[in-house]
Amino acid sequence: MRILTTIAALSLISAGPALAAEAWQQEIATGLGKPGTEMPGGVYRVGLPRTDLKVTLDGVELRPAFALGSWLAFKPIGNEVMVMGDLVLTQDEIAPVMARLEAGGIAVTALHNHLLRAAPNPFYIHVEGHGAPAQLATTLNGALGASQTPFGAETAGIPADAAAQAATTGSAEQRIDLDTAAIDQALGRSGKVNGGVYQVSVPRAERPKEAGMEVPDAMGSAIAINFQPTGSGQAAITGDFVLTADEVNPVIRALHANGIEVTVLHNHMLADEPRLFFMHFWANDDARKLATGLRAALDDMKIAKP
Repeated sequence: MRILTTIAALSLISAGPALAAEAWQQEIATGLGKPGTEMPGGVYRVGLPRTDLKVTLDGVELRPAFALGSWLAFKPIGNEVMVMGDLVLTQDEIAPVMARLEAGGIAVTALHNHLLRAAPNPFYIHVEGHGAPAQLATTLNGALGASQTPFGAETAGIPADAAAQAATTGSAEQRIDLDTAAIDQALGRSGKVNGGVYQVSVPRAERPKEAGMEVPDAMGSAIAINFQPTGSGQAAITGDFVLTADEVNPVIRALHANGIEVTVLHNHMLADEPRLFFMHFWANDDARKLATGLRAALDDMKIAKP
């Protein structure tokens, strides 16, 4: 197994035949111990929400789909597979998980918080690796086995985030205590209900690359916005904006002008083009008011047309 962290590393991919369709996905599902979902862009994505964690922030108990969703996204490159992901961990899980990732040749590309004042405060490890699908999946299974991340039936049918939810079809309509039509109108985008959370995914206008490979939305390049109802038309919001350097401070100003707190600013990747910054945010207020504030921030970004 080899870690893919530079453009030059792409030359290490052997010139053998491409992976057989679906077979590589089954190898991942078997090795990881959890099936995933086929996503646009040739991505196979596995959601692993931390349904075991009880996290509160400013008196709001956070739903797993709101801010506690681990995920792993796999994409074939020639006869091998690239994986990127975001693992939600408690503080005491970080060292053992990181040790197993390192031993298995999977790179850690970021370690940080997303929230302020959360209790207990979860941490997020971003990972990137390159190799045979079964080997990658087995290594990731072992790393996550050093945490309390659920793999069983309690997570079945709960996509980790908006990207996975958007790919789910044919499921029963979910209800939520929010005026989602008003949110859609304010944002200029529509979302999906997932696990009691209204999730909106907004692609950037350009297609970012990591080590020379295009990073589809399902591998973490899309803007994510989550609304969790808190009663009487109000909602808590969080998510992350995907920004280029020139967009960072205009977006901060737009959020602050609308009563939305910026909680973290950081990178997720090591060799991204253009260099991307990920900004996380938080507020708990009237849902339509917050959607209007988020729209003001989106207007300062280069995003794809609806």
